[in-house]
Amino acid sequence: MLPRVPLAIKHVEDYLDAAGGDALESLREAARPFEGARVLHLNSTSFGGGVAELLHAQIPLLRDLGVDADWALVQGSEEYFNITKAVHNALQGANVAWTDEMRRIYWERIRENAAHLTEPFDFVFLHDPQPAGILTALEEEGRRTGRWLWRCHIDMSAPFEPVWRFFEPLVDRFDAAIFTMEEFAQAGLRRPVLAFIPPSIDPLSNKNNDITPDMVLGIVQHHGIDIDRPLMTQVSRFDPWKDPLGVVDAYRLIRDTVPQLQLLMVGSMADDDPEGLHYLEMTAAHAGDDPDVHLLTNLDGIGDLEVNAFQRASEVVVQKSIREGFGLVVAEGMWKGKPVIGGNVGGIRLQIEDGRTGFLVDSADACAERATALLRDPALRERLGDSARERVRQRFLTLREIEDYLRLMAKVA
Repeated sequence: MLPRVPLAIKHVEDYLDAAGGDALESLREAARPFEGARVLHLNSTSFGGGVAELLHAQIPLLRDLGVDADWALVQGSEEYFNITKAVHNALQGANVAWTDEMRRIYWERIRENAAHLTEPFDFVFLHDPQPAGILTALEEEGRRTGRWLWRCHIDMSAPFEPVWRFFEPLVDRFDAAIFTMEEFAQAGLRRPVLAFIPPSIDPLSNKNNDITPDMVLGIVQHHGIDIDRPLMTQVSRFDPWKDPLGVVDAYRLIRDTVPQLQLLMVGSMADDDPEGLHYLEMTAAHAGDDPDVHLLTNLDGIGDLEVNAFQRASEVVVQKSIREGFGLVVAEGMWKGKPVIGGNVGGIRLQIEDGRTGFLVDSADACAERATALLRDPALRERLGDSARERVRQRFLTLREIEDYLRLMAKVA
């Protein structure tokens, strides 16, 4: 069997205060038909990205509901993950090289992983392109069992056609294909049931639960940030789609009128993202020697608790993506009662109601303008922040996403 991810123990009942009694009862009702069902989620990394965050919350709660759920990891190599990162970029619209050798390496790793997938499951969820070919490999060997669902977390509104033509027949073998929003689905898919399920956040995780002001103060000061001066924060991978250079540009524009502003950019170096260090170095070079620009990663000891404290200490949270499947950090900032300025793209539009729970922007200039207005107006920050938290409570907490999956499983069973 492929390597399993160790999981914490979680209880649905603990989410009563955050989600409400109706949400708990609706979830339990959806789970009853699947008590004892064997469910596997398969992806490429157990930390450092949004998919891993989702699964760390959802698999333990499925178990608490009586579902025999598990989580395994695709085994790759540096070469393989370089290829799948190129695929990720291509499916978000980048023009990349897509050669016979890249396809050969992809299939070589896929078949090696399929060979280790020997246990039968009632439902198998494959996340994103890294493991997408495993179902095809199993069918070629006559070893398909159960129902198979492909969960795409990528903004696929305008994929690079040569790469999508390779993956389309692989995805077309699934019983269901799950996208964050309708504009990401591709018209050529014929077999799968199409479902549109936005991701969610875990309100009880170390990244999102309530922490004391003293803890926030201690963490922020430990990392060299002045708690008495305004702070703008972006939390995301160092990745061209997150536009880290544009965030630095916006910060410089804001400093013309808010000279005390500090910028904090926090990212994680994940196993399946070989480009991360390169874009961190590019961001550092773009920021230069400005002592008020702080770039931190998990390599500096930054974890979920630190991210929680940084967001709570921030006057403004930004996610200035130029492509975004969803952007969990948007909902995370909103849950903490912060106005979030997000790129006017993809799944960010599902979360931010422009002018009501935050702002949507299309440029560094617009980002700077909105951030300046928020920094100058505490009442505006509070009003938008309160509305933002309530929107997340209603639409983007983890119990809702688990229920959506269970109801989809019932549809394809």
